[in-house]
Amino acid sequence: MKSFPDRATAGALLAEALAGTPADIVLALPRGGVAVGAVVAQALGVPLDVLVTRKLGHPLQPELGLGAIAEGGEPVFDRAMLRRTGYHERDLADVVAAERAELARRVDAYREGRPPPDLSGRDVIVVDDGLATGGTARAALRAVRSKNPRRVILAVPVGAAPAVRSLESEADEVVAVMAPEEFGSVGSWYERFEQLTDDETMACLRSV
Repeated sequence: MKSFPDRATAGALLAEALAGTPADIVLALPRGGVAVGAVVAQALGVPLDVLVTRKLGHPLQPELGLGAIAEGGEPVFDRAMLRRTGYHERDLADVVAAERAELARRVDAYREGRPPPDLSGRDVIVVDDGLATGGTARAALRAVRSKNPRRVILAVPVGAAPAVRSLESEADEVVAVMAPEEFGSVGSWYERFEQLTDDETMACLRSV
């Protein structure tokens, strides 16, 4: 049985789990995380912005993630996957360059010319619609950490228990409505899990 009808419902439940948590801003990972983050930001009464991330895929199998990169941060590689595939960081230079370019395009599209938010000394909640391996979330958290916030909280409706545990050292707190040991994919925990378009993502951002 599915756990969440859609991302809006997941966001409402996540906001309940975050009730009373100090927050100055919600940063949501596009695209799906923005639909969840918009509900959370509205419930907490704080601004919403994006934190753009990109997976660093295997050169021959792009769906196989070997790391991730977040806006304002450096590439974060999955050491275990690199060892398993026989690749080195230097082998992914072209992938990193391509994803940096796509990341910049999305930042321009989603921010509409606005500068990135000042996170110094602020309580920041980073939101995504789910955690499978935690690779993109790790890159996002490290990018946020580099901006000297007061506290960083990672918040998701659902996350694989091993991923949640692995990220506890990257954030001051990890909040997950559910953290099952047997996970599968993020989409398997939603009845509706359509990919958001850029226009739908922008609509979510403008709703807060």
